[in-house]
Amino acid sequence: MTPSTFRALVWKHYRTHGRHDLPWRKTTDAYRILVSEVMLQQTQVERVIPYYKNFLKEFPTVAVLAKAPLSSVLRQWQGLGYNRRAKMLHEAVKAVVREHKGRMPKDAIILETLPGVGPYTARAVAAFSANADSIFIETNIRTAVTHHFFPKKKTISDKEVLEVLTRAYPKGKAREWYAALMDYGSHLKRSGVRINARAKGYAKQSKFEGSERQARGAVLRALLSGTQTKKALTGLLGTERRPQMESALVKLVQEGLVVRTGTRFSLPG
Repeated sequence: MTPSTFRALVWKHYRTHGRHDLPWRKTTDAYRILVSEVMLQQTQVERVIPYYKNFLKEFPTVAVLAKAPLSSVLRQWQGLGYNRRAKMLHEAVKAVVREHKGRMPKDAIILETLPGVGPYTARAVAAFSANADSIFIETNIRTAVTHHFFPKKKTISDKEVLEVLTRAYPKGKAREWYAALMDYGSHLKRSGVRINARAKGYAKQSKFEGSERQARGAVLRALLSGTQTKKALTGLLGTERRPQMESALVKLVQEGLVVRTGTRFSLPG
């Protein structure tokens, strides 16, 4: 397949099957797009939509979210998983207020200076909010490129994927192109295409049941009802998992997601 043929295929699919009604596709507000990008990390679109809408009802602007206590942010995030994302988002908007007078940057280089905002997120926010030209990869994009350009190759590097994307990129159409490309890659996955394990650096997500993610979530969920003792928290998932719960609790305190006061634990104020 040639880059031009690939581009035409992606556009055709987008015209007919594109997810044009996704709520974050209807805005160029960089804050709202940042919220969507953070929520979409390792989480399916269908799960994110109600959380995204409810989150923005509670925290409609950078200023409102920056002023909110982390405990309120975590409460609103509850059930979405990977709670570190909520803390990162909270820290990022506080930096926007502190360093940019509350005005959300749309430049990828500046966005990447915000706490927890990496290269992909910065470029995605810039593309969707300002139509900024850049080349970047995420899981659906990688699926689309690998499926058509490297169908038999066992291991594909991001450098190889980026080279294809550079040749196929329609300059001046970043916002539409990346929406189309992500939708097409998602379509391939739903059709049974599973190729990301062939990407260098790919790490398969562990099962939730029995995982540290489950332990962390149980601690944070319990703390939503108020302060708790170590004994109560570490016993939430049974005696056999108490050592894992203790480890999760220590890490949550270190990360600032849980506060220890004497012998009791609570969410940050």
